[in-house]
Amino acid sequence: MIKQLKNTRGWFKLISVGVCFSFVIGGCGGESNNNSGEELPQVVSTSTIIADLTITVGGDEIAHQGILQPGADPHVYEPTPKDSVALEKADLILYNGFNLEPGLIKMINSTGVQADKYAVGEVVEPLDLEYQGQKQSDPHVWGDAENAIAMTEAIRDRLIELSPEDEAEFTTNAEELITELRQVDQWITEQIATIPQNQRKLVTTHDAFQYFTNAYGLEMAGTLIGISTEEQPSAQTVKNLANSIKKMQIPAIFAETTINPQLINTVAEEAGVKLAPQELYSDSIGATGSEGDSYIKMLVANTKSIVESLGGNYEAFPKN
Repeated sequence: MIKQLKNTRGWFKLISVGVCFSFVIGGCGGESNNNSGEELPQVVSTSTIIADLTITVGGDEIAHQGILQPGADPHVYEPTPKDSVALEKADLILYNGFNLEPGLIKMINSTGVQADKYAVGEVVEPLDLEYQGQKQSDPHVWGDAENAIAMTEAIRDRLIELSPEDEAEFTTNAEELITELRQVDQWITEQIATIPQNQRKLVTTHDAFQYFTNAYGLEMAGTLIGISTEEQPSAQTVKNLANSIKKMQIPAIFAETTINPQLINTVAEEAGVKLAPQELYSDSIGATGSEGDSYIKMLVANTKSIVESLGGNYEAFPKN
């Protein structure tokens, strides 16, 4: 017996199945996620990290559009008219929150956007960091894979609310992703533990790795700028950080893929330390075909770079 359909989209899906069955000899071609875009729930994600998790959980049962492209910096991204159109057509908008993407959050909260909105990153209890005498919630919650598990569960639940008849697929997809997230979480802990104790210190361009260092036994020893990449470091800031690195006697510091490496390279030169050859993925996954072109691969690539550059012994992440 066909279960009672719970919304209009269910009728569309039933009709589509009937059409395919009637014309099975001729086939029912087309991409599963694009061919029936109007029939599928329209889901929009802001950051590439949330987009990657959403696509994995949603599978073929959602029509997904990501706003930010790989390598884009959400802190300074300026929304376009095309983004406004996508947001206005959406049934569900998933964004990070904690002011990671201020330009997009302003647009999301505008009167023309009627979709359900959900700040996925805000399911995590934030780290509160102090800058210029004020506390700010650190938005870079995905640095800890356990936080990504909570985010995945939140995405699953929002998709189930949006499309209840697809609960089984969303649940299965989320379970598979969570299993791999638990594996990578354990693997990162093991890799970081191989770094000599006195060298487990991370210096990066901006303050995007507090969750990572807290979760995996590193010290966040210094950054050129704070939480937001909008900040412009002074010459004195560059000098002070270089002097601090000299005292720590660490072997390397790290640039990031979403930020111009020029200033952090200057810090490395003044401190007399190596700039790690592999930049860290901080606010975005990598472009298709890169080492970090998914959330999990991004964590693996970052861990590999940190372990190798700080004197540890890296073992490859086991692929399923």
